[in-house]
Amino acid sequence: MKKYIIYLTFVIFALLILIVYSNGKNGENNIADTITNSNDENEHNRNNINSQIIKVIHAPESASFAGEELPLSLIDVRESLERELNQIVYSHSSTLLTIRLSGRYFGIIDSILEKYGLPADFKYLCVAESNLQNAISPAKAVGFWQFLSETGKYYNLEINDEIDERYNIEKSTVAACRYLKESYEKYGNWTLSAASYNMGMTNLNKAIENQQADSYYDLMLNPETIRYIYRIAAYKIILSNPELYGFYISENDKFKPFKYYEISVNYSISDIANFAKNHDTNYKMIKLLNPWIRKNTLTNQAKKSYKIKIPTEKFRIAE
Repeated sequence: MKKYIIYLTFVIFALLILIVYSNGKNGENNIADTITNSNDENEHNRNNINSQIIKVIHAPESASFAGEELPLSLIDVRESLERELNQIVYSHSSTLLTIRLSGRYFGIIDSILEKYGLPADFKYLCVAESNLQNAISPAKAVGFWQFLSETGKYYNLEINDEIDERYNIEKSTVAACRYLKESYEKYGNWTLSAASYNMGMTNLNKAIENQQADSYYDLMLNPETIRYIYRIAAYKIILSNPELYGFYISENDKFKPFKYYEISVNYSISDIANFAKNHDTNYKMIKLLNPWIRKNTLTNQAKKSYKIKIPTEKFRIAE
């Protein structure tokens, strides 16, 4: 009996050891499985085409605006440009839309810049101002080129209850050219001319006089203007080579220029909707092509001649 009890105790002890050992191995296997699964998941994420890779966008070795080099050997200049590059690159939907809109509007802007003898890079100033849209700023600056009412009138834009030519891309581009040429005659370089577009010539003159410096890159300006040239340059860099920055957009992906013809109107229009019907279109299309017409009427007491865009027959047909 005594031997039997000793034998039974030995068997129970052996079973307990076996159970503990088995649980330990299972725990190790569970940990190993967890690590393996975690590694597999990480590898899957790395290979997943939809996963986002965030990395610092560095400035290129050289950059220029309107033929004038940015002094990227200076640390503050390089870091300022990189700030704008990173902000624009990672503003995915906004930058994507801007690139697509460039197909519709860059041709119009380029032709006017060339006509008035301005560098083509100034189209990127327009991008920095409005992202190629008829925007309205908190300060009530309006349109592609963001003119305040007083400044717009000074450069011959008609602005009243019925008409606001700040919304007319052709006429507002001409007004911007006139401002920039006048500014260039004063400062002798396009970089300061562009800076003055943002802060005004009077304020820029004061900064130059007070700080005894005549280079944009040596001036301490207000927070918006101190970023302005870098933002313009960053848009130029990205839109000139979008694939380098992750934007794979073919020419076919860009919005096409609107198809229309123009008619000259030197009379009053009492109802834009009726006017549209008389030209085989509708109110919405007239407003889309002529956003400078702000109401449903065009009184035109002075009998001025306005060019109104009329959509072609297949204007709305997607290609």
